[in-house]
Amino acid sequence: MEQWITRSMATLVALGALGLFWTFGMFSAVPVQQGRLFALSGAEMQLMGVSLLAGLATAWGALHLFSLADRERHPRWFAAIRLVFMLAALLAAAVGVDWSLGHVVG
Repeated sequence: MEQWITRSMATLVALGALGLFWTFGMFSAVPVQQGRLFALSGAEMQLMGVSLLAGLATAWGALHLFSLADRERHPRWFAAIRLVFMLAALLAAAVGVDWSLGHVVG
């Protein structure tokens, strides 16, 4: 029972991290598309930096909770969760880029 509670909380934290990665992709799309990634304003740097750093910290927390539940008893399950979560984070950022380019630029 304890493991399912930990897994449920880890899943909620992981969903929050994916939302932050989506936000990072959304805020980084326009400067990258305009070719001014190295000439960002202070507000753009802050929006991108906070969403990326908060997403990384939240992802670390989610993976830590998953490791508490599954690392010792189910090491393959934990390895699969890490891989799927990394791919989901990249996909969330890509979807944020796509949304931003479709709604803001288009």
